[in-house]
Amino acid sequence: MLLQWNAFALYAQSAGQEKNKRLPINILDNGQGESITKDGITLFKFSDHVIFQHGTDIMYCDTAYLNQQQNSMEAFGNIKIVQQNGTTAESDYLSYTGNTKKAYMRGNVALKNADDNLWTEELDYNLNTKIGNYYQGGTLQSGSTTVSSTLGTYNAQTKEARFTEEVLVTDTSYNIESRDLGYNTDSKMMRFFDTSVVYNERSILHTSSGTYDSKLEIANFYTRSSIQNEEQYIEGDSLHYNKQTGIGEAYGKVIIHDTTEKATLFCGRAFGNDKLKTLLAVDKPVMRKKSESDSMFVRADTFYSAHLVFREERIAVAPSDSATAATDTGKKRRKQTVPREQFQIIRIPDTTSPKYYSGFHHVKIFSDSLQGRCDSICFTGKDSLILMMQSPIVWSRKSQVTGDTIKAFIDSGKISKIVVPNDALVVSRSGPEKADIFNQIQGRTLTAYLVNNELDFAMVRPDAECIYYVTDDAGAYIGVSQSKSERMKVYFSKGEIDRIFQIQEVDGKLSPLPKVDLRTMRLSRFQWLDKLRPKELFELFE
Repeated sequence: MLLQWNAFALYAQSAGQEKNKRLPINILDNGQGESITKDGITLFKFSDHVIFQHGTDIMYCDTAYLNQQQNSMEAFGNIKIVQQNGTTAESDYLSYTGNTKKAYMRGNVALKNADDNLWTEELDYNLNTKIGNYYQGGTLQSGSTTVSSTLGTYNAQTKEARFTEEVLVTDTSYNIESRDLGYNTDSKMMRFFDTSVVYNERSILHTSSGTYDSKLEIANFYTRSSIQNEEQYIEGDSLHYNKQTGIGEAYGKVIIHDTTEKATLFCGRAFGNDKLKTLLAVDKPVMRKKSESDSMFVRADTFYSAHLVFREERIAVAPSDSATAATDTGKKRRKQTVPREQFQIIRIPDTTSPKYYSGFHHVKIFSDSLQGRCDSICFTGKDSLILMMQSPIVWSRKSQVTGDTIKAFIDSGKISKIVVPNDALVVSRSGPEKADIFNQIQGRTLTAYLVNNELDFAMVRPDAECIYYVTDDAGAYIGVSQSKSERMKVYFSKGEIDRIFQIQEVDGKLSPLPKVDLRTMRLSRFQWLDKLRPKELFELFE
């Protein structure tokens, strides 16, 4: 039986009014409908440029079957749904339930909402909530950002989307691979819910939980995360970064590796400035300087790093209206505001210059062959210098070196030379510990050379003094030598004083051991500080 669509529309409307519990699907086109009965259910078939209306939503198709009793429809060919706010959905096939306003769309599905475009082969779309779900792969494009995944949910009202399984994000400035990702196309906020990798031309980020605001360029990651670039690698229990300010923060078991300086920092908290290229590490920081055969560990209360050289640049800022000028208008003179150009001086690091690391307070140094303590320490890459300040101490095997300041020079990752510019003192235990006797040398300055981080040779001058316990070839004590000279050459063997040569203005004596009081055999600046010596590496991480 053929029915004019107007008659059918009126029938559908009256039926809808009778039910009064559902909004009927109405036919708007002036085509014809055909009644079909199948399994006791009456369907109405419409063909050729079919248009339906359901509430404020308009639906277009080539062919449709309407089940008035169930208030549902099935449509084929060139399907298009247009919603009141401009959201459109297109597909090759549509199954629609009017009572729930749920649409199942299949074949070349395209959902468009303002600047957002979603493409998939199958989509469950709720016209009421405007939420679409796909399960066989889909792609969402918004501006310069494109997201594809196996599973996805998109909310056209809130612009919130959730993607899972094989998520891939491509953008002009970054790419992302993830297992579970949320993205708001309006705020440009990304949320990471599972293992994710973010990479661009400069860096690679690994995380499993956090957010990235691509508008404000602010990132916050709340689980163990890491970021690596050409200059450094950073890992922590949480990472935070503001690209516009250049400020970065890391918390919890932080690891920072400087690839250019071959230095690694371990700490509880770290704060960096990417624009100034500075770094501050606190909460039990330990730095490791690695060499080919050994690693030196340094503990301090605080570590700070920056480039040695900064340059100043003057940049223009918005002009002020503080300056005025008089303008002659004939009979009257009036003031006219004249913008005054203003400048701001900013400091920019010279990244071609070496970096330095400074450690402040309660400094401990440990390596297999060398240990040390001081109040403050500074490493520089320019001349591979370690500067130890305020009560510095260096231990090498059985020898101890002290002074007002100690400078250590590094060559090929190893300390090759130690310089003490003032109040130099070298002490080496002689004999067993219970004997409590020491070989001692002091003078104004000390220059010592090391081989494999062990003392090998030293020069003390001027005002050199020594107390040295002389032994024969069998190791038996002959006596104790007390001498002074302008200069002294000291040779070491297995980390202890082996031979001493006095040069210029020598004054000394050799006394048999029974004729001296060993307890008084001490130079004026003598101190034996072995109790302060770090014995094991774990002491630095306590």
